[in-house]
Order: sequence, then structure tokens, then C-alpha cells
Amino acid sequence: MTQTARLAVDIGGTFTDVVLQLPERAFSTKVLTTHGAPERAVLEGTNLILAQAGLTAADLALVIHGTTLATNALIERKGARTALVTTEGFRDSLEIAYEHRFEQYDLYMERPEPLVSRPWRLEVPERMAADGTVLLPMREEALDAIGKQVASGDIEALAISFLHSYQNAAHEIRAKEILSRYLPAEVIAISSEVCPEIREYDRTSTTVANAYVLPLMESYLRRLEEGLSALGSRAPLLLIMSSGGVTTVETARRFPIRLVESGPAGGAILAQLIAAESGIDRALAFDMGGTTAKITLIDDMKPQQARHFEIARAARFVKGSGIPVRIPVIDMVEIGAGGGSIARVDGLSRITVGPDSAGSMPGPACYGRGGTLPTVTDADLLLHWIDPAHFAGGQISLFPEASATACAETVANPLAMSLEQAALGITEIVTETMANAARVHAVENGKETAGRTMIAFGGAAPLHAARMAQKLGIDRVLVPVGAGVGSAHGFLGAPIGYEVVRTRLVSLNAFDAGLVNDLFAAMREEAEAVVRLGAPDVALQEVRTGFMRYRGQGHEVPVILPDGVYGAGDVAVFRAAFEATYHALYGRTIPKLEIEALTWTLSLAEAKPLPARIPDPPPAAAPAPSGRRSLIDPGTGTALEAAIYERAALPAGARIQGPAVIVEAETSTLVPLGFQAGPNAAGHILIERTAR
Repeated sequence: MTQTARLAVDIGGTFTDVVLQLPERAFSTKVLTTHGAPERAVLEGTNLILAQAGLTAADLALVIHGTTLATNALIERKGARTALVTTEGFRDSLEIAYEHRFEQYDLYMERPEPLVSRPWRLEVPERMAADGTVLLPMREEALDAIGKQVASGDIEALAISFLHSYQNAAHEIRAKEILSRYLPAEVIAISSEVCPEIREYDRTSTTVANAYVLPLMESYLRRLEEGLSALGSRAPLLLIMSSGGVTTVETARRFPIRLVESGPAGGAILAQLIAAESGIDRALAFDMGGTTAKITLIDDMKPQQARHFEIARAARFVKGSGIPVRIPVIDMVEIGAGGGSIARVDGLSRITVGPDSAGSMPGPACYGRGGTLPTVTDADLLLHWIDPAHFAGGQISLFPEASATACAETVANPLAMSLEQAALGITEIVTETMANAARVHAVENGKETAGRTMIAFGGAAPLHAARMAQKLGIDRVLVPVGAGVGSAHGFLGAPIGYEVVRTRLVSLNAFDAGLVNDLFAAMREEAEAVVRLGAPDVALQEVRTGFMRYRGQGHEVPVILPDGVYGAGDVAVFRAAFEATYHALYGRTIPKLEIEALTWTLSLAEAKPLPARIPDPPPAAAPAPSGRRSLIDPGTGTALEAAIYERAALPAGARIQGPAVIVEAETSTLVPLGFQAGPNAAGHILIERTAR
């Protein structure tokens, strides 16, 4: 047959989600993630879904993949043994960091350990000035000595970060050439390629993190390509990036740090598409899987973007307590709150949930794979929100008695409460934890959660979305079609794209239009070379951003700039754009103060228009429920009889009253008392609050 099938794969901490999209319909499945060899679950899920569709791997036209492998390696410190080569006198900048305490009054505060220990932070006599001129030529014999040292020291990856290399990369490029005699060039990362930006610590930290996961990701991607080829697939393999764009496997191999948060980025893209077709101007994307929950704010149908991200924070929600990386990323908050998050009772007799997860092995106690501690999924099962006979489309058998034993021994008995009270306490704690993370994230961005529409997806989110909406002052929740594998669906809607960044200080009082034009021309050429590998014949959309500030300020604000060739007269356009952005953020501008641009970015992506608004459907009659069961309502904490509906049987425009459960293969949607729900014209379940 004609190759029209597109495959999307999302590897999570508990499940690997697979979606197969055909012109006329889509198939999806979930399999348990195989952590020792993640490609095994990908290939297993691919075989299952191809069999469902009656296709072979040769019918695939495209494979799009997102993975948390790089993120988990950094969080769990399971990356390569890495060395850092840096300018003489600056080996400790990786540990000095920002020279401040992220928790000023915590006497027991501990900083995250650097990814490279001090003995393997190695120095080279060389020095570039801030304008790129050579102050001290590089001593190449020092590099040969370093090469011999790393070759004999079981070093697997190397990061090179010299002072001011973002202005002149000559020393870093030459250092890589020399050190490639001792280590393969594929495992050497240089900061002028990974993060050519000002700010030494952030640039070095990003380069070290990239090197730390280079061998791991290269090995994994090679095994995955070989496995897909062995199945008979000849389709190109593309990777989703943290920015929400899609790139080639070759680029992913060089810069695996750009794959951090790649799975959650797919979910944000899905939420953006749903917001567009539903006409939602202010949305909150809520993605709750087996291991983590992710929250993203979407305004004017655009997810918030950032160029700074922290991995493995030592203190939850506290900025500065993690490993900083400067990459294009969809701005979101991620916490250890998923279906597999483990519940315990602490020393103050309080129920705590997460951040650790039972994952896929042993998994929640109800999986019957050796888990003995209660998880959120176990609590959901004990509250009768989940049907044990149809979990994950019936592919995973659940054992309620194991959940009961785990919850009783760990939570109910120590607190002298009933099993149902303990299970409800677990769900309340995890929901409040997620709601609090959403509040903090919104406040940090000068926004609020009330009045937004929540878009809930991921295997566990539809069960907890309505209760979380109550806590956040949200009255409307949308559960998308294919919500249980939402991020994988988002991959299929993501554009192929790439972002390039450069640091060049330009004052608007002495605006050099030629320099800026040359800068953007070179950035466009670099970005297009990457994008055209995956999108050779499509129209491209370019977005230019200048990170600008008043002279003397320590940080910049991102300002969207016009396209085209600039002239001397465009300085007024730059000034007006900056002042409008600055005023929107701070409510004022500072007259007569010099404005300067420090960093410039160019984002290039295939032009993919957002879907058009789909009108609301006319009212329709709801079918009779397929069954009923008693469950614990999350708002009242009382046992109520709930109607059970098959999602596929609900027509667009139908409305059912809570308490009810809407079931489908990959997830279930809980409609509590005081809510009504039903599909909209696009088939997404709209849950609306009818009582407070």
C-alpha cells in the first residue's frame, strides 16, 4: 500500500505510548516501559499497533519519537563519566554557580553536586577577550597532556567550554581537533556549538549536561534505528525537542540536551491545537502520567516559551536548586506526581505522595509485579474510579486485593483510618500538590489559574482533572480524544523546526544594521540546513527574537522582532518593540535610558497553521449507561452510585450528569458530583461545573 501511516512514540517513566495515524483513523496502545533497554518497549508497541491496523513496518512513512531518557539520566546521575576542559583559572565556575544560596535561611541546604567532579575539571592556558580577540594563545601541548589523562582515566565523554567562546570559537574548535586523537569526536561537546551565549556558568553547565548524555543517547538511537530497520521500516526517524519542534536524528545525536522534556512538549503542542479548534484563549495544559505531572500555561493559543530550564532540582519548586541548561523549551512545571507516585506516612503522621515513583517495575502494588507500597493508582482503584478488568484496554490485569494490603499496611493502619479514607487522602494530597505547583507556576509568570480552561491528558489526568479544577477555580475541563496517549498525538502535530542563538552586544544608540543583518543571515543558513533535512520542500516560518534591556540591567526581556533586511531607520522599530514588551511586563518604561540587545535567536519551522475553530454541536440525547458502580466522590468523600458510559457511545452534544465515569481503552474520565460532561463537535469531552 501507499506509505501514509505515521507512527508516534512517547517513552514515559511508566508507560510507552504508541499512536499510529492513518488518513482515515488512528490506533493507539500502551505498553510498560522497559527501562534497561527502552527500545524494546518501542518495538513491542510498534508490533502491537501495526498488527491492530493490519499493516507492516514497511508501510510507515514517518516515525516521530519523544523520550525522557536524557532527563532521567541527568536526574538519576546515570550518564557518562564526563570530563570538562576549560580556561585556566575557571575550573570551579561549575561549582561556584551563581554565588548565592537558593534557600537563604536553610542551615542544612545542599547544592546539587556538579556532573563533573573537581579532579576531572581540567584547565588549559588560553584566553579570549569579550570582543573575541585573542588575549592569550592556546597552549596545544597542554591539550595533549589532557588527552593522555582522559584516555587513561576511563572517561566516556568530554565537554569543552572556554571563556568568551561565543564570540570566537577558534580555540574550542582546535581543542576538539586535538582531543579527538584520544576520544571519539562524537562524544566531545563544545560550548560554541551547544550554547553560543553569554553567561559562562549557564553555557558551561549546558555543555557538560549535553556531553553527559551524549554516549547514552547515541547508543539508544542507534539501537532504535537498527530495531526499526529489522522490523522492515525504511521511514525517517525524527525526534521531538523540548521547544515543541521536531528535528532529525542526526541533530539529536549531536545535541541530545535539546531532547530534555521532549515528551511533555508533545503534550503542550496537543493542548495548543485543541485550544485553537475549541476557541480557548486562556488554557492550562495538565498532563499526568505514571511518573510525573506537567503543567503549562497557554495564552492566545501559544504555549509559554523559555530559554532557561532547570533539571533535577534539589528543592521542589525552588529556582536555583537544579542543574541549569540554556535551551529553547516550552515553559512548564514538572513534579513527581503521577499514577505510580508512592504514598507514605511521615514522622508527623502526615500522608505524603511522591516524588518517587514505582515506575513500570515493580509498578503499583495492583500490577502484581512485586510492588508492596501504595501508589496513586492503587488509591484510585480502591475508590472504584478504575475498573480493574479494563485497565489499559485490558492489557494489564489489576489486583485490588494487593492495593488494599499495601494501603492498609502503609497508610490506613498507622493513621487508624478506614481503607477508603486512606485512599481518598492519597488522592487529595497528590491533587493538592499538583494544584499548588500550578498556582506557583502561574504566579511566577505574573498570571493566574482562575478562569482558564483546563486541557487534561495523560493516563491519570482525566481521573483527577475535575477535582484539581475545583481547587484552582477552573470551571471547564477538556479531555481530548486519545487523552491517555496525548503527548504522542501531539508529536504528530508538531512542526519540524530548529532554533539558533548568538550573543552580540548592540546598542540602539549606535545601531549597526549591517552587523544585525549579517547575524540573522548566518543564523538562517544554519537553521535551514537542519530543518531542510526533515522538511525539504515545505514553506518555512521564521521568528526573530532580541533579548534586550536597559543599559546597566543584569537581565534581558525577549522582544519579537520584524523579519526582513534592516536599515538605520529601523532603530525606532526596535525601540518601540522593546518598550511595548517592557511596559507589558513591568507597567512602565524608563525614559532617556540607553537600550541594548545582547542575545539574538532565530527560530525556523515549517509553516503549520493552527486548526480552525469548530462550532459547538447542537444538543443530543445521551444513551443509557452501560453499567453502574458505587464509588467515592472526590469532592464530598461519600459513596455514591455512578453511571458508567463508553466514550465511543456518547454522541457530540450529549450531556451526562455526575457522578459518572466515561471509559475508553487508555484512560477513564471521572465526572464528580456537581459536574456535567459530554463530547463537543471534535469529540473532546467537555466537563463543566454546575454547582459549587
